[in-house]
Order: sequence, then structure tokens, then C-alpha cells
Amino acid sequence: MSSIELTTPATFIPAPATPYQGDIARYWNEEARPVNLRLGDVDGLYHHHYGIGDIDHDALGDPADSAYEKKLIAELHRLESAQTDILLDNLGTIGRDDLLVDAGCGRGGSMVMAHQRFGCKVEGVTLSAKQADFGNNRAAELGIADFVRSRVCNMLDMPFETGQAAASWNNESSMYVDLHDLMAEHSRILAVGGRYVTITGCWNPRYGQPSKWVSQINAHFECNIHSRREYMRAMADNRLVPQAVIDLTPATLPYWELRATSSLVTGIEEAFINSYRDGSFQYVLIAADRV
Repeated sequence: MSSIELTTPATFIPAPATPYQGDIARYWNEEARPVNLRLGDVDGLYHHHYGIGDIDHDALGDPADSAYEKKLIAELHRLESAQTDILLDNLGTIGRDDLLVDAGCGRGGSMVMAHQRFGCKVEGVTLSAKQADFGNNRAAELGIADFVRSRVCNMLDMPFETGQAAASWNNESSMYVDLHDLMAEHSRILAVGGRYVTITGCWNPRYGQPSKWVSQINAHFECNIHSRREYMRAMADNRLVPQAVIDLTPATLPYWELRATSSLVTGIEEAFINSYRDGSFQYVLIAADRV
């Protein structure tokens, strides 16, 4: 039996620590793009990130087929879940009595997949009460509410004891905060030897400055994309030693190129595709151990 207990989530929602946090909470509370829900409806795993891997053209079939769009959505969702799988692959050895933490958990799809793989407890934090409610309701529907929980709070001030987590991650959520503050908080909650993983888009310092495409992505999501160099520096300053750095840029382009042909376009696809192609933007996984 685990020594880590999940209790019923409190109804109290803390006030944002800064006006910007309030803006981000409102953004995600009001966000209702069909892409996130339509993809999640495929199998009940609701993600808030993008995908990696080659397109299965045999599964898609003929574009003239009346069922093609449904197959396309299923394929996009398969690539989303493949992205979570590679994150989980890099968490290291996880036991059933461990606690995992998803910082910026969205609607909770990655947490469900983590529990299904490892059998342990997974807690997520988000500024959005709407996302937390969705994730908790979904966990209840799946019968895993004792193991998977979303909480409304700031990822820079997480409600976990020092050294409590065996592993933690940010999956496309680190661009909303100061990286030094974020890495300091992950370093605090992780046990010595614990693993931190981030998958993120970052601008390429070799390009010189954030490109116009990166600026468009920032404006679209009301975020502040960091450079790859900033991630490495913030980790080094906070006792997080990288064990793996994987360039996922070539692996994520097929997802964007396919999504750009779907009915779920949001208008930001061109910026992602062009910035990945011209090298000004990179999609990376960094796994680091707490020392």
C-alpha cells in the first residue's frame, strides 16, 4: 500500500500570484478549440500537446473516402499518444509506490497513461479550474480517481513536500514560466536521483534571435518560448543534470503537415511548419536527474 495518499480535491481555487497568471488561467478556462476535444474523443485520452512519428498512410486510406477525416483525426491522436509514450520512456525506473508530478497537466491524458503504465499515483497541477475539473471527472469515469488527480495551483509553488516525487515533467507547458524558478521547484520536489523530463518547443540560439514564426506562436498561445540554451543553464543552476537530449524536430513535422490538411486547423500550423523547416525552432526532449 502506498504511503502517499490522495485526498478529495479542495473546492478552494487560489488567486493568481501575478496578473499574467490570471491571464493564462482565463485563456485556458475559455479555450475550446475542437482539436483538443475531437482528438481525445478517439479513445478518451485528452491531451494538450502535439505528436511525433511517421504517418501510417495505410491506416488513412484514400482521401476521397467519406471516412477519411475520421481516420485522419485518429491518426493525429495516435501521434499525440506516441509523444507521451516517449516522455514516459524517459522517466527511468518507476515503482507502484512512487509519486509522479505533471506540471501543467492540461486535461490529464498524460497522467492517465502514466498510471496505466506504472500503476502509481500521479498528480497534476494547472492554473485552469476548467482543465482540472475535466481531468478529475475523467479519472473518476475511469475508476482511477484514487490514483490520478488534478489540482489548481501554480507550478512554481507546487503543493508537494521536498523530495516527495520520484519523477516529474513538463509536457509543452514550460513556456509559461521563468525557467530558473521552474527548475528550482522541480529540484525541490524531486527525491535525490529522481528524474525530470521536459518536452518543449524552443528557439534555436544558432538562428540568432526568435524568428517571426516563433513570435507568432508566442502571440497565439500568450506564452514566452525559451531558447534551448536557457533550459540547459536553468537545469545546471538547480542540480538537474541532463542524461538525454533528443531532437524531436524531424519526428514532429509529419504531425503538423498532416494536421494542416485537416478540418481542425487553428491557423498556427504554418508557423510551426515553417519554423521547424528553417531551423529557427526546435522540438526537444531533455531528461535530467536530480543530484
